[in-house]
Amino acid sequence: MAGFQYTKVGGDSYTDNLIGTLLAILGNLLVSVAVCIQKYSHVTLAGTKDPRVFYRTKTWWCGLVLTALGEAANFVSYAFAPLSLISPLNAVSVIASSILGFVFLREKWKPKEFFKRYVLSFLGCILTIAGTYLFVTFGPNYHQKLNAKNIVTQVVGWPFLVYVLLEIITFCLLLYCYKQRNADYLVVILLLVALLGSVTVITVKAVAGMLVLSIQGTMQLHYPIFYVMFVCMVATVVFQATFLSQATHLYDSSMIACVNYIFSTSFAIVAGAIFYLEFFHMDILHICMYLLGCVLCFLGVFLITKNRKKLKAFEPYVTMDMSQGIPTIHDKEWRAVQPDYNGSFSYGALVNNDSVVPVSLPTPDQLAGTVSPADTLYGTADLKND
Repeated sequence: MAGFQYTKVGGDSYTDNLIGTLLAILGNLLVSVAVCIQKYSHVTLAGTKDPRVFYRTKTWWCGLVLTALGEAANFVSYAFAPLSLISPLNAVSVIASSILGFVFLREKWKPKEFFKRYVLSFLGCILTIAGTYLFVTFGPNYHQKLNAKNIVTQVVGWPFLVYVLLEIITFCLLLYCYKQRNADYLVVILLLVALLGSVTVITVKAVAGMLVLSIQGTMQLHYPIFYVMFVCMVATVVFQATFLSQATHLYDSSMIACVNYIFSTSFAIVAGAIFYLEFFHMDILHICMYLLGCVLCFLGVFLITKNRKKLKAFEPYVTMDMSQGIPTIHDKEWRAVQPDYNGSFSYGALVNNDSVVPVSLPTPDQLAGTVSPADTLYGTADLKND
C-alpha cells in the first residue's frame, strides 16, 4: 500500500480523471471514424473499378491519420485516469461503429423489417451508454503518481508477483492446448489475448505516466524500469495482434469483437486492481455500482454485435449456359444467380470453410458412362470451332 502516493479526487486529481476519460472517448471515436473512412475508400475503389491501389487514395490516408490520432489519445489517457475507467470505454468504439454502419447503410427496409432488425442494436446502445455512465460515475476516484520508484515497488511486491505467476501458468497451459492439442476454440484464443492484454495495459499506463512526468519536468527516462516496461508493452502488443489475426481466420468478426471486449476488459480491471490498487480506497457501494455498469456494457456490446448481419452460407459452382453463352453461378439450393454489385464490398474471409471437403473431379470412364443423348448435340468439332 505504501508503493503509491494517492491523492483524493478534488482539484488536480479530478481534472486528471476528466482529461483521461475525455481523451479515451475521443480516441475511440476517432478510431471508429477512421475505420469507416478506410472502408469507404475500399468500397469506392471496388465500385468504380479504379486502377489505383488503396494507399494512393486521399480517403485511405485520411483514415490512417485519424487512426494514429485516436490511438495516441488512447495512449495518453492511461497517464491521467485509472485503468478501470479507460479499459471499459472501448465500448464507445462499438457504439460509434454501430451508428456509423447504420448511417452509411445503403439498403432500404420496410418499417416492420427495420424495427425487427435494429431493435436489438438500439437496446444495446442504450444499455452500453447507461453502463458507461455508471462506471465513470462510480469508478475509482484516486490519482496515482506513476514515477519510476513507485512502479518498481509494485513490480517486486508479492501481490503482483503471485498474479504474474498465475498468469504465466495459465497462459502456458492454454498455449499448450492450442498448439499441441489443436484446441483452436474462440474462448481459448481470446483468453490468450486477454492474458497478454492485462500485461499490456499495465505497461502502457506505466510508460505513458513516466512520459507525461518527464514532459512536465520530472525526468523518468533514465530509469531502467521505463525501458523494461516499454519492451514488455511492444512484445505483448505484437503477440496479441498475432493471436487476433489467427482468430479472424477461424471465426466471425462480430463474435470476436464481443468476446474479446468482455475478456480484455475483465482482465484489465483485475490487473489495475492488483498492480495499481485502484479499488483500495473505494467503499462497497461504489464497487457494486461500478461492476453493474460494466455488466450493462458487456450486455450492450453483446446485443450490438449479435444483431450484425451475418453472411449466408454460399456454396457456389459455375456452369455455362450454352444457349446464351454466359456463365451462371448456382448456389446449393439450385437457384441460379448472376454476380451483382449492390453498393457494398467485403474483403477478407469472414466465414471459415476449412472444414468443407473438396469435390473430386470425375474420371474419364465416369464421364463416358454418364453421357446423355442431349450432350451429343455438341460434338468435339463444334467445341474446337468455338
